[in-house]
Amino acid sequence: MKASSNTVLDFLNFVEGQGPQPMPRLMDKILLKCRLLTNAEAGSIFIVRGRGRSRRLQAMRVQNDRVRIRAKGFEIPLDAPAIAAYVGATGKTLRIPDVYKIPKNRPYRFNPANERAGYVTRSVMCFPLKNFRNAVTGVVQLINRLPEKAAPDAAPIPFDTAQEELVLPVSRILADLVERADMADRIRAKNRELQVRNRQLQEGRARIAALQAETEDAFMLSISLLARAAEIHDEETGNHIVRVNEYSYHLARMAGQPAEWCDEIRYSAQLHDVGKMSVDAAILRKKGPLTPEERHEMNSHPVYGHQILAAAPRLAMAAEIAQGHHEKWAGGGYPNGLQGEQIPLSARIVAMADIYDALRSARPYKPAFSHEKTVAIMTEGDDRLDPREHFDPALLDLFRNHHQEFDEIYRRLHD
Repeated sequence: MKASSNTVLDFLNFVEGQGPQPMPRLMDKILLKCRLLTNAEAGSIFIVRGRGRSRRLQAMRVQNDRVRIRAKGFEIPLDAPAIAAYVGATGKTLRIPDVYKIPKNRPYRFNPANERAGYVTRSVMCFPLKNFRNAVTGVVQLINRLPEKAAPDAAPIPFDTAQEELVLPVSRILADLVERADMADRIRAKNRELQVRNRQLQEGRARIAALQAETEDAFMLSISLLARAAEIHDEETGNHIVRVNEYSYHLARMAGQPAEWCDEIRYSAQLHDVGKMSVDAAILRKKGPLTPEERHEMNSHPVYGHQILAAAPRLAMAAEIAQGHHEKWAGGGYPNGLQGEQIPLSARIVAMADIYDALRSARPYKPAFSHEKTVAIMTEGDDRLDPREHFDPALLDLFRNHHQEFDEIYRRLHD
């Protein structure tokens, strides 16, 4: 097996396509996908059962490419000294190069009596499945990572940080899938709107999993798809996210930021509204004024966006943009009421880019404004926007002196 970019993209399609189905079938698919991502020869997947001292791991599926498995489901108490039990109890990920060389002072050990006939376990990576309450709902144990172009009798090699970073966002996706399958009877009682919302969340998390892909193309494709998913209920946006990327990149360059920082904001900016996938679709589609409760939910999308993106280390900037792009320089923005340099520079830049494009674009409640009128509003204000309150004054000066570049971007990428 090889965890290629095609495998990661296939994993996205797999997650998006999962509907209600028998638990064993879903567990088979999840375990196989985890093995494909990490090139593991074998593995097991467990579900946490019980409460308190009776908590235990129930083995749902066991797979092995080298020997035939006929084992029925078994259980492991969470207080047992087993590797999987330790991960289930602590929520920590373990990477063990050789299970036969575990130091004696570790609170877990490997039992050779559990080996299959003719099979030898060496390297192990065991990680928890955590839901968004950070509770462990399951454990995946992967065994014997193989070299990418392994011969049939190739010796296993240790799992490294690349595999661990790859499964970090995946683990949350899988936890959600497992919970949903395990609680299928209760899910059926939910209304159709909630089911749509859960599916959108699932799609977003799946795309985040691809951010750990081996190639930059897979990474860029994944975040582009994720950004597009956030726009699914907005029929008027078109190339909005692409233009916001470019405005942000050029404003960052004008602000004298390093090339790497500018490149990062160029792909991170498009994820500023990804949290809208967690907002009730009925609120997003509502034509009239929102109730106070609906407005509160809508204004929570920066928090949701940060929660979605924070699991992937490479999306740290995107997470801070998602959380901070509705804050105001003078305070009074949301969700945290930050002001001045408390607001990350990346979020201050994207806030300007987002507002410029919103003014230039037609919306159900307004026509598209010309570049000249947009510049006037952003630099002098109107009845809805006070630039002294909204914008970083240094960035506003840059915009005032270089606004023509924004117009060129808009015209080049106009819908």
